[in-house]
Amino acid sequence: MPMINLLPWRAELRAKRKKEFLMATLGAVLMGAALTFGTKFYFQGRIANQETRNQMLRTEITELDRRIADIRELEARKARLIARMEIIEQLQTSRPESVHLVDEAVSIVPEGTYLTALTQEDARITVAGITESTTRVSTLMNSINDSEWLRSPGLGGIEWPSERQGVFTVRATQVKMNEDEEELR
Repeated sequence: MPMINLLPWRAELRAKRKKEFLMATLGAVLMGAALTFGTKFYFQGRIANQETRNQMLRTEITELDRRIADIRELEARKARLIARMEIIEQLQTSRPESVHLVDEAVSIVPEGTYLTALTQEDARITVAGITESTTRVSTLMNSINDSEWLRSPGLGGIEWPSERQGVFTVRATQVKMNEDEEELR
């Protein structure tokens, strides 16, 4: 019987399969590495894109914060201007009242009574003066009560440092001018 040596054929087949296995393994490793690096670059690109968007948002937020600060400053300035305008309007409104008060003071003082001081604190008026008798102070208080610009007279006191002259103090409330009356004047 002839002897056939099948070993080299098996060895060649084994070598061929080993080579194919190594090629498949090397292909899988290369494919895995390519897939890994591809995924890494993809996500790095996404992260870089998001970082760019985040930086743009930070820039816009900073700009909006600056605008908000400007708006708040303008609102504060507006509030200060409105307060000033209200004060000026109040002064403009009360300006004729002072004129009426002085004019009224001249017309209500009876003979024999002399004013030494006329002070005003808000709507509260204090009149100090010298009088010859208590009747004249009473007449002054009645004149204040009948006045168009003064109301609610009250006697602060009368002192008689000498027999002929007394020092008195009378308090009253100034009537505020109505807007209708202001428009007529």
